[in-house]
Amino acid sequence: MSTAFAQHTEPSFNLPRYNEAATGVNAQYVPDVFEQPDLVKVNNEHSGVSARHWDENWSKEELKEAAINNVMSTWGPTAPVANTMMMERGDGVYLYNTEGKQFLDWTSQAVCSNLGHTVPPAVKAAINAQIDKIPFVYSGMALTEDRVRLSNLMSELCPGDINGFLFPSGGGEANEAAIRIARRYTGKHKIITQYRSYHGGSTTALAATGDFRRWYAEAGASGFVKMFNPQPFGLKWGDTDAEKTELNLSMLDEQIRMEGPETIAAIMLEPIVGAGGALVPPTGFMEGVRALCDKHEILLIYDEVMIGFGRTGKFWGFQHFDGVIPDIVTAAKGLSSAVLPLAMVGLRQHLKDFFHHSPLGWGATYANHPVAVACAYECVKHVVKHDLTTRAAKLESVMVEELELLVEKHSSVRQARAIGLFGCLDLIGEDGNMVQQYQNSSPPRVVEFRKAMLENGLYGLFRPPLLHCAPPLVIEESELRDGFKRLDKSLDVLDF
Repeated sequence: MSTAFAQHTEPSFNLPRYNEAATGVNAQYVPDVFEQPDLVKVNNEHSGVSARHWDENWSKEELKEAAINNVMSTWGPTAPVANTMMMERGDGVYLYNTEGKQFLDWTSQAVCSNLGHTVPPAVKAAINAQIDKIPFVYSGMALTEDRVRLSNLMSELCPGDINGFLFPSGGGEANEAAIRIARRYTGKHKIITQYRSYHGGSTTALAATGDFRRWYAEAGASGFVKMFNPQPFGLKWGDTDAEKTELNLSMLDEQIRMEGPETIAAIMLEPIVGAGGALVPPTGFMEGVRALCDKHEILLIYDEVMIGFGRTGKFWGFQHFDGVIPDIVTAAKGLSSAVLPLAMVGLRQHLKDFFHHSPLGWGATYANHPVAVACAYECVKHVVKHDLTTRAAKLESVMVEELELLVEKHSSVRQARAIGLFGCLDLIGEDGNMVQQYQNSSPPRVVEFRKAMLENGLYGLFRPPLLHCAPPLVIEESELRDGFKRLDKSLDVLDF
């Protein structure tokens, strides 16, 4: 398992701090100055439904007005909606806005459109066939054939004895289900998670999250204990993998004993940290965590929502660690390549057996949705048939090569990491510290860099100071190198 990587002389980092002036989770995406159109304040009580909803052709002005007055943003403030680009179509690894400009999708949207933006014919056919047969049955009352088939396929793709499967609607919901399953199985309440982690936007999943987004949900959840990652922001555990692993596992063992193993239901980790920066753990760390879980009778949950289904050059991220099998594994994004919302929870045999005659205690109306399941079944088969996992593994060398060139050339790039088609750059300012704290508003240079990316036709997930590089798994080498050329040109405006 290779990582990249050349890096500049290690500067001291400012530790992330809470900023009371921050306007929202994604405030970093908001330019300092916005064109702020006047909001049209409408009382809808007697307005009724307008005839234009039966007209397929809305003018740009009508669309913008409706966006300003009716569309709400999610993580961040809604004001940017006024200037948000509107995408019209996709083709392969490219997106096109309503002005016809082409963008290379540099991060598969939110690292989820793994098959790109051309839906395979078999996936379309499966969706349409299920809609024609029956668009929905409540999974608590009936099965559909594709749900049975997908469950069986996942058992064949999961190592060890991971044999029981649920299919919630999204990754956060899957992690919420995994936490509840662990608590019900063990009768214990505490869940240990890492600081540099993200597990979803619902209350429980967000409280399990380690980064600043958990601040928005911690008051409504209990039982979550945070452990430090082997890759902290502002300190070093050691100079070698052996040193880092020994110290981190010793700290975790001490933490477990201080919390009381009889109170801890599970340790929940991303095998390779996703949104926190494509962080590969040091050699031996995950094997040691598995051993500690066995020693203290604690379940191990792996969150593969972002990296599952071939992203890292292995079908599952945890397959990079010899002999390590989680008790529960969650996944989502690559399951359906984001064509339709669907996630997965996989349970080892001893958990599946436990719930054979005991209530699971989790469910949702749209879990195991027939159309989404039919879609996912064909998407996973497409990944297997075309061996996109091996494709990602082969392109890792290109990722490492191109990232090393950026580290060497650009003063704004401190270091980089890559495994498979999953990479990330750490961006710094002239003082050697992060170019921006996660939760803060973007400084002018970051705003200019974001504009430069779009001007150079590069579109992707940029959460300063982290710049992700995770294009669709169907990308060709020539397209991948072209993407790095676009990024190279964009970084010129961020250098000092």
